[in-house]
Amino acid sequence: MSLRIAIFDDNKNIRESISLLLATVPHFEVVGSFSHVLDCIEDVQACRPDIVLMDIEMPGMTGIEAVSLLSKEFPQVLVLMQTVFEDDERVFDSICAGASGYILKNFINTRLVDSINELQYGGSPMSPSIARKVMNKMQLVSALIKPEEAPDYRLTAREKEVLTCLVNGLSYKMIGAELTISYETVRSHVKKIYEKLHVASLTEVVAKAIHQRIV
Repeated sequence: MSLRIAIFDDNKNIRESISLLLATVPHFEVVGSFSHVLDCIEDVQACRPDIVLMDIEMPGMTGIEAVSLLSKEFPQVLVLMQTVFEDDERVFDSICAGASGYILKNFINTRLVDSINELQYGGSPMSPSIARKVMNKMQLVSALIKPEEAPDYRLTAREKEVLTCLVNGLSYKMIGAELTISYETVRSHVKKIYEKLHVASLTEVVAKAIHQRIV
């Protein structure tokens, strides 16, 4: 079964480049390509994507505003933000609005396909520098809140190692290299961590890990 993907970016050349890149992956299907997000609800309803690639700077309405609308109307649709910006507020606002991942545009050629696959299998891909900024922001927010006593989530020693790597902003591939395990093994551990901590996203798992001092 094909993975249906919609692209929102006001730059025609970028939309076409992404479409050409995704066309090289047999199970990817680009079902929509749009230059603005003013009609994003209608566009997504019409093309029924599994994943939306969203530029953060769009004319008339920002990508962050569009993600907020889409996450409420289509909670099953995963959104990967794409931008040239690295500032903390844009990153944090995008995640809070409902984005499932965040990638810098200069990583598109090397990271986009892997990032989409990570989303498909339950991950929350971010460029390493972006992940670090999210972690720093989470730690600042957590420092203002009295920590909770963590219940026993029955994490194994290996799951705690993987969770520590997630908190430190490592991608699945980087975790695999760090712990000398395969990508699929990392994905399996992360899935179990999500289940045990009762969370559904990277942002939630990191926030809970920091706030409850699990690792």
